[in-house]
Amino acid sequence: MAIPRFLITARLAPGELVRLPEAVDHHARRVLRLQPGAALVLFDGKGCEFAATLEPPPANDNTSHFQARIHEGGPVDREAKLPITLVQAMSTLEKVDWLVEKAVELGIGRLIVAPSERSLVRLDGPRRERRAQRWRDIAVAACSQCGRNRIPEVLLAMSLDEAVQSARGPGANWILDPRAVTGLDARNHAAATLVVGPEGGFTQEETAMALALGYRAVRLGARILRTETAGLVAASALLALHGEFS
Repeated sequence: MAIPRFLITARLAPGELVRLPEAVDHHARRVLRLQPGAALVLFDGKGCEFAATLEPPPANDNTSHFQARIHEGGPVDREAKLPITLVQAMSTLEKVDWLVEKAVELGIGRLIVAPSERSLVRLDGPRRERRAQRWRDIAVAACSQCGRNRIPEVLLAMSLDEAVQSARGPGANWILDPRAVTGLDARNHAAATLVVGPEGGFTQEETAMALALGYRAVRLGARILRTETAGLVAASALLALHGEFS
């Protein structure tokens, strides 16, 4: 069985003994049923990971949280060779949950979810913040599983215009459109931004807005992909072209 990995935001350094946060302690003890002496990997979300050993709680700890003794470790880079930002139009919540997990596993560096004219779901008030937190939690869990040591940004924009403007970068900026006449190119890019529409696609006005901001419309072959797979397919193609899987 793979050694369990946990995010610990406290300072991590060889030789230190750290108390496991409540959520990590619960997962280690109640879900995985780990016992003192079990091997762990702790990562800080900022690029470092450390080997550690699970230890029982101190005698005077009323909360009974387990601890971890940190051994060797330091910076370990498993980020994608090509920085990719994915702007995803809001879809059904289950689809976005799945997309966040897979985008993190693939190596996407920033994910921005944004409402669009044809989005089937609208989030307001407390429901909006709860869902945003859920997506951040999914990103952490996906990093724990796939070995990433940096937590990618997962943002929920107020509008599509805001998302497209903030995501635009110095590299390639593309909006996926099955009506486009050109596809992704194989040139080396410093970075890439991909904008993906909802189930019904973007309106002409939304596409025109992105084009006016300097985005280029591209298609992904002759077949129309689902909203939750189009961005992942495009990102995978770009990563392959930049040597990610070599």
